[in-house]
Amino acid sequence: GAGSTLANPPKCLSAPRNRPEGKVLETVGVFEAPKQHGKYETGQLFLHSVFGYRGIVLFPWQARLYDRDVASPVTEKSENVAGHGSKEVKGKTHTYYQVLIDARDCPHISQRSQTEAVTFLANHDDSRALYAIPGLDYVSHEDILPYSSTDQVPIQHELFERFLMYDQTKVPPFVARDTLCAWQEKNHPWLELSDVHRETTENIRVTVIPFYMGMREAQNSHVYWWRYCIRLENLDSEVVQLRERHWRIFSLSGTLETVRGRGVVGREPVLSKEQPAFQYSSHVSLQASSGHMWGTFRFERPDGSHFDVRIPPFSLESNKDEKTPPSGLHW
Repeated sequence: GAGSTLANPPKCLSAPRNRPEGKVLETVGVFEAPKQHGKYETGQLFLHSVFGYRGIVLFPWQARLYDRDVASPVTEKSENVAGHGSKEVKGKTHTYYQVLIDARDCPHISQRSQTEAVTFLANHDDSRALYAIPGLDYVSHEDILPYSSTDQVPIQHELFERFLMYDQTKVPPFVARDTLCAWQEKNHPWLELSDVHRETTENIRVTVIPFYMGMREAQNSHVYWWRYCIRLENLDSEVVQLRERHWRIFSLSGTLETVRGRGVVGREPVLSKEQPAFQYSSHVSLQASSGHMWGTFRFERPDGSHFDVRIPPFSLESNKDEKTPPSGLHW
């Protein structure tokens, strides 16, 4: 599992909520008490509470979390193109972090569909080209189990020493280099996550985070690109398997597209008590500057029966004020 690189494998990962404070992981460092209030700083080392990898915080983002589970009940009758009466849901501010994942842990993260990466539109004329920065992730505040280490290079990632430097006078002892600030500033429109949508059906919680990727011109028309990250979590002890996806994609230009398929990203993940979560990313393009997506995932129980889990409706918005195309690691 993901804990295999730790001196004291699964035990230190299996019960993150009630771990005794200050328990030592010989090869990694010392756990700190998770923050109930306030944000983690740039340079904070952590273990991911769901996926078990080691990482380091680059910077925080403020997102609006639309949680349909705590919203006033919405009747099915109000389903419309904008997605089942979505005005009922109030967004509340929630902190997410841009982080680097330790490359040594990437092979062990079995419940992530691909080597976790953030994809960008490539800078040149090819409107289809995407490129990825591997080992870059978004992590919710409650996913972070903070720890400290005396190691000056505790995370192995090609960007670690480009973005951060060791400063023993600081807590945490890693500070942002100018290159990190410049990269964040330059890529802000393509990195920023603004809305997070969450809904639970029959103890399966679906979280969706859409990101705008930019616009490309193709055959005298504009094509707008988004990627979206989806996490599926089984809050129950019964084993279930994802079998099908069913999407509706509405574009402001007036088109409504239906997409059906087996599984997600070529996989049919099993969600069990041991591995309750699965996460993946995908992409969508529209010939309009905004739209909506919603749909269902069909799950199968051990007895062969099926049930549908709602994917919360989310809007695809573009940054109207974009001046420059996305750029990657070129300063």
